Amino acid sequence: MADRGITPTLAVATPAGASDVVEEPVLRVDGLVRRYGEREALSDVSLSLSAGQTLVVFGPNGAGKTTLLRVLATLLRPHDGEVRVLGSSLPEEAWALRGRVGLLGHEPLLYRELTARENLRFHARLHGVGAERVEQQLYAVALSDRADEPLKHLSRGMVQRAAVARATLHDPELLLLDEPRANLDPAAIELVEPLIGASTDPARRRTRVISSHDPDGGLREADLVLGLRDGRVALLRAAGEVDRDEIVELYR
Repeated sequence: MADRGITPTLAVATPAGASDVVEEPVLRVDGLVRRYGEREALSDVSLSLSAGQTLVVFGPNGAGKTTLLRVLATLLRPHDGEVRVLGSSLPEEAWALRGRVGLLGHEPLLYRELTARENLRFHARLHGVGAERVEQQLYAVALSDRADEPLKHLSRGMVQRAAVARATLHDPELLLLDEPRANLDPAAIELVEPLIGASTDPARRRTRVISSHDPDGGLREADLVLGLRDGRVALLRAAGEVDRDEIVELYR
């Protein structure tokens, strides 16, 4: 049976004398169902996540992790249930979200025939971002010197760094990261960490949903842990209340 533990929330300070204000979660999912034909890839998934928190999603291949991220990114429509992201209801208000969410998926969402600079300039135009920001991102992921080579000539690690630069180019409020450190060596991980990692400054901490197969690393950066198995919630608790062995058990 799914474990529907209490989702932690962040306290909201209110001015003296003002009435208490309940801040809407960045994510609120209630009874989400997503099918592929007759198969339910997600079945009755419910959770909520407050601003600045990180949700880490664990589960074996085929458990529904990528499907959940793609629903939250407005790339897949929910078939049943309620999904609200940054105050917008999906799929009806998906148009209001696409400039506020950054997705880093298994596919880099880049054109391999174009250079890294051309790809980032294309996405910059979509989001109304200036050329200076493109150059900042290329520098941040150490691609300035290779920015004018077609991506098809670059290593998988370099393409992944370009994908990180694309996903964070428009400074999204919500980051959806599907195994974001795949194909990256330790030096490259250190490069991209300022873009996709949790900020030490609470005022700059972005809300993140991360899929992971790494129990130790995932627990370190999680505020909330979701375990999926066969599209259903097998685990949902605050990270401090989750034992590593419970995550390992999801894969057995």
